Amino acid sequence: MSGKLQGRVAIVTGGSRGIGAAVCKAFGAEGARVVVNYLANAEMAADVVAEINRGPGQAITVQGDVSNRADVDRIVAAAHEAFGPVDIMVCNAAHYPRSPWYEITEEVWDRVMAVNLKGTLFCCQAVYPDMRARGKGSIINLTSVTVELGWGPFLHYVTSKAGLIGLTRSLAREVGKEGIRVNAVMPGAIRTEQEELDFPNQDEVTVAMAQRQCLAQRGLPADMTGAFVYLASDDSAFVTGQVINVDGGWVHY
Repeated sequence: MSGKLQGRVAIVTGGSRGIGAAVCKAFGAEGARVVVNYLANAEMAADVVAEINRGPGQAITVQGDVSNRADVDRIVAAAHEAFGPVDIMVCNAAHYPRSPWYEITEEVWDRVMAVNLKGTLFCCQAVYPDMRARGKGSIINLTSVTVELGWGPFLHYVTSKAGLIGLTRSLAREVGKEGIRVNAVMPGAIRTEQEELDFPNQDEVTVAMAQRQCLAQRGLPADMTGAFVYLASDDSAFVTGQVINVDGGWVHY
């Protein structure tokens, strides 16, 4: 690797598995100091940290629920104690229970919005003082190709991810003059642990995606990481307020 993130401090929420874990490892391989946030799976988070620490990067784990502002503040405080001010914030944590729209309860709706939207706001607010003081920083949010496709049965999830596009663009406008960049990545159908639970017959999914995408291969978490390293690094120093599709050409304009 080229050390594009050498010495920079990054927080990745939901970093114990899937896309989040792949991003943590990619950042570590570029020399970053990574805070791997997780909600429940301490063992998987520890495995991610161990892999990073065997390479040029450094990493720690911090448990926390991003929908709780006190937890978010604690995650940032842990970053400060271990590594220093935060340069990169990746808002990856998400909640997406499968449900037909007419069966979504108020409790489930509120939980999805609390994690996916409110949690992202809390994370952005918590790292803002660090970035403002240094006159630079990169915030990367995760939206979803389902916003473009209106995919079911995840109406609550799709709604929250559409909201994240608005948050990304509006925040980019508000903090741009302070040197802070805010962008979003829009993954396609990426084969993660959660997707395998939601769609158990992965052979059928692979065939279906080969027909829908411009590129025939199945998307994996590692296929996402180039976009994140790009947005986190100086390679994208003049890029903000953008949504980058990484979906094998499922959605193309």
